[in-house]
Amino acid sequence: MNFLTLSNPNPIFNPPILSPHCTKSSISAFKSVSGFCSVPKWVLHSQKHTGYFPKPEFDSKFNNGYLNMGKRVSGVCFSYTIGVDFESGNEEDAFYMRKGVELAKQAIGCTSPNPMVGCIIVKDGQIVGQGFHPKAGQPHAEVFALRDAGEQAENATAYVTLEPCNHYGKTPPCSEALIKAKVKKVVVGMVDPNPIVSSRGINRLKEAGIEVVVGVEEDLCKKLNEAFIHKMISGKPFVTLRYTISTNAVLLDQLGEKVTECGGYYSQLLQEYDAVIHATTTMNQELSFLASQEPNAHQPQHIFIAKKSDFLNWNLDLPAEANCKAIIFSDKEVTLASELSQKGIETVVMDDISLDAILEYCSRQGMCNVLIDLRGKLDGLEEILEEGFLTNSMQKVVVEVLPLWAGNETSCSTMMSVARSKRLTDLSTRIVRDSVLLEGYF
Repeated sequence: MNFLTLSNPNPIFNPPILSPHCTKSSISAFKSVSGFCSVPKWVLHSQKHTGYFPKPEFDSKFNNGYLNMGKRVSGVCFSYTIGVDFESGNEEDAFYMRKGVELAKQAIGCTSPNPMVGCIIVKDGQIVGQGFHPKAGQPHAEVFALRDAGEQAENATAYVTLEPCNHYGKTPPCSEALIKAKVKKVVVGMVDPNPIVSSRGINRLKEAGIEVVVGVEEDLCKKLNEAFIHKMISGKPFVTLRYTISTNAVLLDQLGEKVTECGGYYSQLLQEYDAVIHATTTMNQELSFLASQEPNAHQPQHIFIAKKSDFLNWNLDLPAEANCKAIIFSDKEVTLASELSQKGIETVVMDDISLDAILEYCSRQGMCNVLIDLRGKLDGLEEILEEGFLTNSMQKVVVEVLPLWAGNETSCSTMMSVARSKRLTDLSTRIVRDSVLLEGYF
């Protein structure tokens, strides 16, 4: 199946949206001559309908799942016109589901322990309502989308990236909200892995006479919430290993150019994780990199492992702009606990510090995903890494390859050896400025 990828030359918008599969298509971009609009319009023409699809714009002061569609943005606004002949309704469903996934991403890093969910309400080929789940404890995506649609939700189609819930928790069941709104059809990206919810929402909708389609863009929806799914199945956080190497495969203590700045891969990576585990030597470095620079970014908690008394000589002053929390795991009683607490640093004393114990702690704190970040020497992390490999406790790896041949003067070390090789799956690569970024799954 071939898809046409659309990209916007204006970096303000850069909508990552795929068009429906089409047999005949044409694209035209033009400058707006009638004034600036707040969002670009994606105009889809077919014999069946014409719809306008505004790119979601994240409200920097959001306290709910509504989209801020009213801002005026200076600059040139581009529009794209696409002529499409649908082969089937399934392609139309897939198109809106992809938009729902992009919508859900507006809350990256903010929903743990809940999943990210997006919902779009479509009627007569036009989006009449949309919303996403902003954070745990607040209404779900379906509720915000239905509020946005109002009376137009009746006889409309709802596209939801995750099965609507059918139980009473901090919020009422979304299945009942959809039934009350009298929607005609519900398209679900994936069944909820939560045993409390799984299939019950779908069955309730069907009992109410609503047509339900399940599994549209399922892989994309699963990718969106891979950490949530893993925790629901295993009971433990999803763990990613990240490190930087030279072209001669030497582990480096540096990051690529500008990757910690807003828009850089490392800055974006930080906001996706609930916690980051660092080597002990990291605390002696400049700590400004600890904070994601993305607008309104969720800041992860930072975990340091201290199995020796020399951690008392660390530079323990966290940067004020990081607005983050640090935790020291130690196998000895920490005499400076009160002083560390005043600096926003929590201390956890364990007889035996292991990856399993750390993940158990993170799980109890409601964390869904953890990043193990290797920067140079592996001090304090050798046993953690070995345990991760032997017990299959790590699910994903992110490797940054710098265009550098490491010499003896480079502060670095070689990677640890493991008893047996592990072949990565779903490997992907992309260029990040002068570096290459590889991602794969164990």
